[in-house]
Amino acid sequence: MILSEPDFLHAVAELASGASFDAPALASIIQTARADGALRKALCRAASDLRDRLYGRRVFFRGLIEFSNYCANDCYYCGIRAGNSTVNRYRLSPGEILQSCKTGYDLGYRTFVLQSGEDPFFTDDLMVDIIREVHSRFPDCAITLSLGEKDRASYQRFFDAGANRYLLRHESATPEHYALLHPAELDLLNRKRCLYDLKEIGFQTGAGFMVGPPGQTAEHLANDLIFLRELQPHMVGIGPFIPASNTPFAHEPAGTVEDTLVMVALTRLTLPAALIPATTALGSLDHKGREKGLQAGANVVMPNLTPTVNRKDYSL
Repeated sequence: MILSEPDFLHAVAELASGASFDAPALASIIQTARADGALRKALCRAASDLRDRLYGRRVFFRGLIEFSNYCANDCYYCGIRAGNSTVNRYRLSPGEILQSCKTGYDLGYRTFVLQSGEDPFFTDDLMVDIIREVHSRFPDCAITLSLGEKDRASYQRFFDAGANRYLLRHESATPEHYALLHPAELDLLNRKRCLYDLKEIGFQTGAGFMVGPPGQTAEHLANDLIFLRELQPHMVGIGPFIPASNTPFAHEPAGTVEDTLVMVALTRLTLPAALIPATTALGSLDHKGREKGLQAGANVVMPNLTPTVNRKDYSL
């Protein structure tokens, strides 16, 4: 249902004041913001104003190190899925990871994001060694991991070694839609279990989702907002779906910048204190995409510290 302008603006003001809406109401807000550019801009202004009241105009920089594009999973949307035989696979050595951290440190970054596919080569023992070494060499830096689904004992080992943040997008909080995006062996309940385990262990935890993948509806996005409200993550990554070559969704249409901005803004209103990146995917669709993300309530930018020769091969 499309809302009238007064009803939409009232709903946005209520969200900004901390009100909670159910899924049908949130879906109506999403549909209205998608349909009306002026109201979408009003929503983004409300989100950026709320962010500014909490954080000022500060933008947080996180140095991203994509250290392996091997992955055991076969998610239908992902460019580095196991079944994509056209990918030029690579792994950084521990020394290369540490050198990338040093490059970032010298540039002033004090948070490193170590991200990879679910690569069995990087065992828990090896990751613990890497985390400890990064923590030893850069003790004033936060270590963020994005390694996918693990058991609770693995997460605990990483935390004990010195990692303190973990990013794991939930991708879709609607079971039927999650199943459309993933093979049967990947289960939304397990993904949620991982997120709650991470929070209970003490990680600053990040969730998130794509905007515009096949089969997604406004109702699905409303469910994502409700799940985020329940989880209360510290970070939320939101980016447009971009079809990757040689995947089952290679010929599907991409998500849009505009729809993504709607969800960035609504996430800011739902979780006022969250750290929300202006994602690389936004910049891929629009050369001003990251700037627009910041104008919609985002407050994190993640410059890529991966060695230049490898960056093109980490294409999600």
